Amino acid sequence: MERLLGFDWQLINDAVITGISVFILFFFLSYFLFNPVKEFLAKRQKLIADDLETAKTNKESAVALRTEYEAKLREADKEVEAILEDARRRAKKREAEIVEEAKQEAVRIRERAEHEIVLEKKKAADEMKQEMIAIAALMAGKVVAASMNTQIQSSLVEETLREIGDSTWQS
Repeated sequence: MERLLGFDWQLINDAVITGISVFILFFFLSYFLFNPVKEFLAKRQKLIADDLETAKTNKESAVALRTEYEAKLREADKEVEAILEDARRRAKKREAEIVEEAKQEAVRIRERAEHEIVLEKKKAADEMKQEMIAIAALMAGKVVAASMNTQIQSSLVEETLREIGDSTWQS
């Protein structure tokens, strides 16, 4: 009788040889193919994990730097505002000083002008007195030339002096 599956020694021998061949092939492929691929994948996985960790660290560092720069920017804005406020304050102070100096200069100019006016009035009065004296001398010369009488000449000089008077010479 024949069996459906015939296990004979040849089949068992072939099965054992095939099993040993598959086992040797598995170890050979595992050693030369699977292990390098596993190592490559493990290195790649480690590299990716390191890159992710580096990216995370860089992101945290960037956030910290951004926060620091924003703080520095706010501080710089405050410094700029303080500098501008100081400049405005100094400008207002300088403006007040300039206005005060201008007022003082105007007062000095006015006083100088008033002093010059007084001097000019005195000068004009002196010139007028000199002209009056010259006119009186001319008149006296004409009177003397017209009449040589000493009595008339004396009375004219006295009359002229009375007309001019002391107040004219003093003003």
